[in-house]
Amino acid sequence: MKVAIQGGKGSFHDQAAREYFDSSKLDLICCHSFDELFDSVSEKRADVAVMAIENTVAGSLLPNYALLRDLGFSVIGEIYLRISQHLMALPGQKIEDINEVFSHYMAIAQTRKFFKQYPHIKLIESEDTALSAEKIAVEQLRGGAAIASRMAAEMYGLDILAEEIETNKKNFTRFLVLYKPNGKPKFKQENPDKASLSFSLPHKTGSLSQVLSIFSFYDLNLSKIQSIPILGKEFRYHFLVDLTFKQIERYKQSLEAIRPLTVDLTLLGEYKKGIKIS
Repeated sequence: MKVAIQGGKGSFHDQAAREYFDSSKLDLICCHSFDELFDSVSEKRADVAVMAIENTVAGSLLPNYALLRDLGFSVIGEIYLRISQHLMALPGQKIEDINEVFSHYMAIAQTRKFFKQYPHIKLIESEDTALSAEKIAVEQLRGGAAIASRMAAEMYGLDILAEEIETNKKNFTRFLVLYKPNGKPKFKQENPDKASLSFSLPHKTGSLSQVLSIFSFYDLNLSKIQSIPILGKEFRYHFLVDLTFKQIERYKQSLEAIRPLTVDLTLLGEYKKGIKIS
């Protein structure tokens, strides 16, 4: 299984992919951006992609929602990963020796409170947590450190100077597992209990309320609703919705019921609800 991820080996995307798939049969395709991640699957360099879509601290990744909707990909699974940030450096270094720390902007935001007790340390944004750890190891940066996962520390031979330095100890990121259908579906989940939809609505009073009422009537749980702007149409939006259900027949009936009320109704995927990995 060739799996495209954003970031390097040892990143949280890497960890999510290993938790979801059999890690012994995993061939990672590391991408520098989410656009490259989608291209890897579209160009068949990867079979599937694992992509972060929302975080309990930072919220939704709106550009990723737009990519998912616009590029014709399907969601085949999800996983919720606890994000624990660790401070790491070359063996033998102490936190008093550190004057620069590298990491992704989100990791820095999640750990800024910790560094208030070390005002001499300069926080420097980079493109990825794991790549920051790799930089410390490859360049043998004494006086430098990285914020990254425990996996990254082990992978690049770094010592952890401080564990779990994130402010919010209940910080989870939701990752989607994606592929691009070409004709007959290659991946199909048995007995799905969750679905992701996209639609827009006529610009009239109560249009969204009508759709939500139908979901309620058919006993569907609305676990997520996200709006993204429609390019070229001022203050008009696509709605991306996640639904959970117990009876797939009732869910299918709800789709037919909302179809006349919506514009461009698109099924983004049917899959099993993801588990939380702490």
